[in-house]
Amino acid sequence: MRVALHTKVRADRVEEYEAAHREVPAELVAAIRAAGATRWTIWRSGTDLFHVLECADYARMLAELERLPVNIAWQARMDELLDVAHDYSSDGAEAGLPVAWELP
Repeated sequence: MRVALHTKVRADRVEEYEAAHREVPAELVAAIRAAGATRWTIWRSGTDLFHVLECADYARMLAELERLPVNIAWQARMDELLDVAHDYSSDGAEAGLPVAWELP
């Protein structure tokens, strides 16, 4: 399945956000893959962030990541940098953007 998300970085924290994503911990990357994600791309337009991720089951992926210390630490770091954050707890599984159009 593909999931699209929209978040927003604080205008005064863009450089820190980008620096953090150049250094995503290998342990977190491995955990995200182990939880079922096969791709995750984030685009930035100004302070708007658009994510597209592919995984077998988004709700299951979030549930598997929710209690991992490496993910908890990462989400705490992101909470400092984001104005609009996505709920990456298992409660946020239904918060993806709805599809408006797709090339047939």
